[in-house]
Amino acid sequence: MNKNNELTNNNCDLENLDCPIITAMNAIGGKWKLIILFHLRDNTLRFGELKKQIPKITQKMLTQQLRELEADHLIERKVYAEVPPKVEYKSTKLADELRPILNMLCSWGERFIDITKSG
Repeated sequence: MNKNNELTNNNCDLENLDCPIITAMNAIGGKWKLIILFHLRDNTLRFGELKKQIPKITQKMLTQQLRELEADHLIERKVYAEVPPKVEYKSTKLADELRPILNMLCSWGERFIDITKSG
């Protein structure tokens, strides 16, 4: 990054695996990851609770996305030794840094809905 900590075209070659925007999109991109992180931003939720809050996601896709988010250190998975097994998910400190961005995206989405409905 340059001295102003701004992204420049010089350090984001889209074929470069170290490109910050490519790295970010690989970690949080896709249809469901931001939605999952949005729901976990202030909550610790069990799998079923997440599924209820995101009804259009399949169980298989939710499982896959949670595994990827955990592998990328964006969520923590805690398993309790009980029967039936209890598993909880919560965002990590790294994911918590996305909170202002998630809130801004939500606000932008609300404005977008208003403009496109009135349009």
